[in-house]
Amino acid sequence: MSRKKLRREVEIFSMSFLDVVSCGFGAIILLLIIVRFSEPTVIEKLTVDLSGQVIKLEQELFDIRGETLILNRDLDARQEQLSEQRQKLARLRGSLSTIKGEFASAKSEADTQATIEAQLQSAQQTLSDEMRRLQQGALRKPEVNNRIGGVPVDSEYIIFIIDTSGSMTQYAWAHVLKKVSEVLSVYPKVKGIQVMNDMGQYMFQSYSGKWIPDTSGRRRAINQRLRSWQPFSNSSPVEGIEAAIKRFYAKDKRISLYVFGDDFSQGSIERVVNTVERLNRADSSGKHRVRIHAIGFPVLFRMTGMTPNVVRFAALMRKLAENNDGTFVGLNSNTP
Repeated sequence: MSRKKLRREVEIFSMSFLDVVSCGFGAIILLLIIVRFSEPTVIEKLTVDLSGQVIKLEQELFDIRGETLILNRDLDARQEQLSEQRQKLARLRGSLSTIKGEFASAKSEADTQATIEAQLQSAQQTLSDEMRRLQQGALRKPEVNNRIGGVPVDSEYIIFIIDTSGSMTQYAWAHVLKKVSEVLSVYPKVKGIQVMNDMGQYMFQSYSGKWIPDTSGRRRAINQRLRSWQPFSNSSPVEGIEAAIKRFYAKDKRISLYVFGDDFSQGSIERVVNTVERLNRADSSGKHRVRIHAIGFPVLFRMTGMTPNVVRFAALMRKLAENNDGTFVGLNSNTP
């Protein structure tokens, strides 16, 4: 190959190479320019898109927090309702237990009442026989063991529990005055006297809870005040008996309790007997500090439509007198 041809070939190659290189650099520069001018737009778009998502997510978070707060409030309210329902259930269970006990007691009382009513006629005859027997005993001479008419008179303190209900004040009050005087007469001298009605109300408020000194003047005052003394009564001696024993029971005193009445209108005989037994416990010798004597007035026996309450009164007082070293005396319509 000639030298001229070789030079031409080299020159041709060199121009093409430079063209290619130049085009390559131009393309690179163009790409850089394109990328540089488009980059802020892309970044700005990305920033806008991300900010929107953040705002959306924050809004969803607020919504979730609000729903959580509402749910927590609902939960607290439900828990309070549950606690109230549990308390109500506990109260209902207690009421149910109480009602069951009352039902059992009422059933027992109903059975007792039915038995009393069924035996009313025979009991009335039995009481009449007992009245006659006790009256015969009352006519005997005083015994050497400090008994008058079968009633022990060895106490140094005496308390009268007098039924002041309408039936007693209207139909038996003259007999009540007479019997109080008779009881006082068999105790020539005692250390203290007290007079209460069957509700536990004192005749003399100035001596409430205290013993009335035994003087002739005080005895006259008792008899005089008794003529017009008519406080409220529920025709039941229970309150007066319990109040007297609770207030005046003492280990160093011998007390006689005299109950005057004609009616036992409400309550359980067994409950009263058990309560008095608890209040008036016997001492080491087996004697009770409070003797309980009773005088039954036959007011209800003379009325038509007689209720079993008169028999309940007699049954209660006979049992209390028997358990507490006392005597029950039932009067009849011919008692002077």
